[in-house]
Amino acid sequence: MSITEKWQPTRNWHEASPRSWGLQVISRTITVNTRGNNDVQDITSKLNDLITSANLHNGTATLFVQGSTAGLTTLEFEPGVIEDLGEMFELMAPSQKKYKHEARWHDGNGHSHVRAALLGPSIVIPFVEGELTLGTWQQVVVVDFDNRARQREIVVQLMGN
Repeated sequence: MSITEKWQPTRNWHEASPRSWGLQVISRTITVNTRGNNDVQDITSKLNDLITSANLHNGTATLFVQGSTAGLTTLEFEPGVIEDLGEMFELMAPSQKKYKHEARWHDGNGHSHVRAALLGPSIVIPFVEGELTLGTWQQVVVVDFDNRARQREIVVQLMGN
């Protein structure tokens, strides 16, 4: 079956709302307390709980971490990978290097901003039949690069039916 056979737009598609297509958009947040300094927190179960409570079956989860010193990704959440990730970021954006950001703000976290920019603040993950389409060893994580403990807010927008 082709896509056009599955989905036929209304005559005035620009007037149709997502609800008329059976599409829902639900926004929530996940709050995580982090220790900073490359702290990696697994948020997979919290994301699964949001999908379950939203009663959505098929769609996408878009996650966005607020702040400029943290990022989101997927990885195998085990100590070796976490240590390797920290070492890789130390090579790419060393914490002891002098950063122009610090000349302005004097907060010692120039490396945190660079690392967060390299990782990125958002991720999109499909879910099918209410289950994230993650691989067997794949978890969703937030990485806090700041040089102090923080409370992080991750905005989650679920779109589906």
